[in-house]
Amino acid sequence: MRQIEVRPSIPTELRHLEELARNLWHSWNWDAIELFVRLNPARWVRSGQNPLAMLGDLTPAELARAARDESYLAAVERVHREMLEQLGARGWYGDAHAQDADMLVAYFCAEFGIDSYVPIYSGGLGVLAGDHLKSASDLAVPVVGVGLLYQQGYFRQVLTTDGFQQERYPENDWFNLPVRLERGADGTPAMVSVDMAGETVHARIWRIDVGRVPVLLLDSNVEENSADARRITAALYAGDREVRIRQELLLGVGGIRALEAVGMRPTVYHMNEGHSAFLTLERIRVLMKEAGLSFHEAREVSLASSVFTTHTPVPAGNEVFEQPLAQRYLEPLTEELGISWGEVLALAQPPGEPDAPFGMTPYALRSAAVSNGVSALHAEVSRSMWRGLWPGLPDVEMPIAAITNGVHTRSWLSHEMEELLVRYLGLGLLRQPGDHSVWGRIASIPPGELWRVHEARRERLVFFARQRLLDRLRRLGAGSAALRETEEVLDPKLLTIGFARRFATYKRAALVFSRPERLMALLTDPERPVQLLIAGKAHPADSEGKEVIRSLIRFIQEHDVGHRVVFLEDYDMNVARYLVQGVDVWLNTPRKPYEASGTSGMKAAANGALNLSVLDGWWDEGYEPEVGWAVGREPHADDDEGDRLDAEELYALLEQEIVPLFYERDRSGLPREWIGMMKSSMARIGARFNTHRMVQEYAERSYLPAHRAGLTMAAYDYADARRASAWRARVISAWPSVKVESVDGADGDSGLRVGEWVRVEIRGRLGGLSADDVVAEVRFGPLDADRQIGEGATVPASHVGREGAEDVFVAELPLSRSGRLGYAVRLVARHPDLPGAIAPVPVAWE
Repeated sequence: MRQIEVRPSIPTELRHLEELARNLWHSWNWDAIELFVRLNPARWVRSGQNPLAMLGDLTPAELARAARDESYLAAVERVHREMLEQLGARGWYGDAHAQDADMLVAYFCAEFGIDSYVPIYSGGLGVLAGDHLKSASDLAVPVVGVGLLYQQGYFRQVLTTDGFQQERYPENDWFNLPVRLERGADGTPAMVSVDMAGETVHARIWRIDVGRVPVLLLDSNVEENSADARRITAALYAGDREVRIRQELLLGVGGIRALEAVGMRPTVYHMNEGHSAFLTLERIRVLMKEAGLSFHEAREVSLASSVFTTHTPVPAGNEVFEQPLAQRYLEPLTEELGISWGEVLALAQPPGEPDAPFGMTPYALRSAAVSNGVSALHAEVSRSMWRGLWPGLPDVEMPIAAITNGVHTRSWLSHEMEELLVRYLGLGLLRQPGDHSVWGRIASIPPGELWRVHEARRERLVFFARQRLLDRLRRLGAGSAALRETEEVLDPKLLTIGFARRFATYKRAALVFSRPERLMALLTDPERPVQLLIAGKAHPADSEGKEVIRSLIRFIQEHDVGHRVVFLEDYDMNVARYLVQGVDVWLNTPRKPYEASGTSGMKAAANGALNLSVLDGWWDEGYEPEVGWAVGREPHADDDEGDRLDAEELYALLEQEIVPLFYERDRSGLPREWIGMMKSSMARIGARFNTHRMVQEYAERSYLPAHRAGLTMAAYDYADARRASAWRARVISAWPSVKVESVDGADGDSGLRVGEWVRVEIRGRLGGLSADDVVAEVRFGPLDADRQIGEGATVPASHVGREGAEDVFVAELPLSRSGRLGYAVRLVARHPDLPGAIAPVPVAWE
């Protein structure tokens, strides 16, 4: 087959328009989007809101007409100039961290949700990754994304008449999307290859620009590969276990090689979930080859400069591979590294479980010096889940921090709401969405203006839902009467509740349907009716999730409430925008504590919706009575009983608080108390839960420490890496002989008073190590009901000398509060010069 590539024939006068179409910067800048809508609104919709495809679809006459329109050309020049100015600005990072201008973060993720027409994402993880890159661009944080280019992306959802989910996998046309092949100096496509169980798999490197952030995407669909190898990047989260491990090898190992192939040398490597964790093995291989390091020396460098984010406590997000499968694919690489398969396997298993599968999350946690969960509660849950990886440490000290997710504000604000907010809050909203003082000015917006914008978006949502329903009925062959009835579906004036989630069973999409009589009363109330919009996909292999969707469709049909409850088919970023921009209440009912964070409620809040959610994930931090409503304050030991109690609380809030408040109007027809809650929600949630704040936290708490630690390890021919490796080996060998011999300090009811001090003397045997290698610490604080120290403090003890075979340490504990306090003594291995660069370390308690 001979191939030719045909590009849009763009007049010279419109050359900047094509440049705007080829950079995803346009996806979060309404002025840029408006340029394409202005050319031909109908073609814009038909193109799937894809600027590049639309330009290729326009006739030469239409383009020529636009090239003669002076006002249009002036608008193109203005927006293009704005893009160049923003992409060339120093930004927050350039102003705040100019001394670390040499940092470059490689952000690895299995999916990227940048815009709906680039379908290489499935849901929350990908959309969060896309928002992360957009804020990195706005803030000028030096980042490069690394992922896979899926020929079919994630599946498209189609529902049968009775609500059964079917999956379709349309192929993507990369030549009508803003991606381009990376090429070598000779003009040929840049390629990488990865050995996979004896087969060499090749992949092309594509690039997509997200503002100033490049994203490299690997594609195995090349002629050089076998049919099986070409299918590695066929679809996201599809295929059997062998396809999945091949995808993750290509992402991790191939991703490192892709960066090298295009001349990028990152200083920090961020594994966004465990799918890319094999990258650490490739980094170690490269360091061993280029710097002449041993495996363990190279691993110190990789460890110091790696960052890992875990995203969920549910099994689906914590990938595991059975040992024979993992060994077949990884053993060739471990042999090249000069280590045994067992050494690598042990890094991916809980201690003392030699039969456990290869876990990507444990492996990633042990391979990164900096790790985090995606909300405060999720970090706490993760520390509890993975406590076995750090024996000897209490949960509160386990090295999994919390950086709560956010959303890229401009990507999710409706353009009407953005115009209103800029009018009253100023351009600072767009430049610094994490500035609380900017959001605080929302109180100055006249209630009537805010309500009119919100009502306009609700009306637009209703019309969008009707059109989607009409399209579905036509596909199913519905008659003309059924098609006409769609004109009466939903009412743009009614209280509108939205629920959109992946249909995993723990998300409990059916919870609001669990009290049919009470739901029907709300839907059909003659004075204060409620309407409900639902969307979401079940994983193709999740039969239980599919059955939940089917049961909801059956409820709508059997109770004849299709005019009040609509299921929006084929949930994606476009559907999500209409929902979060148009609903009055955003409903979220996960089974606590399985929602790691969630971000849809943040998007809805920025647009004026109020959250009604289980106190899980981000809402556990964001909830205040002034900004929304909370359900399910504590986890339930029994799922069925928990569902019953949460449903009761949910309906009590709807019936007694939410519905009455929405329909309570003043003489001008405004729900003033509701609008007051909208303002409080937008100000408090918008200022805090955005990716500008989130990326700044990653930069200062994760990236910069990892960047500096990596440079320290590499300095002077990797002298510190060599020392750290030798020190760790020496400590691990000696540690079985390290122990606390005795502790002399207060115990029991000793009549101590607030303001006094307790002296604790610790004697320990260091097993041949010195006091430079081992420090003594006292864990000190209030005792809980189980006689455990929770949120206490760690007090260092001073080394005061050596008596015989024992080293003596002394600590002074300040008594700053009354009550039942406790303390426990431990010895901890600590490198004298590299305290933050090498972890984990052994611990010995009394």
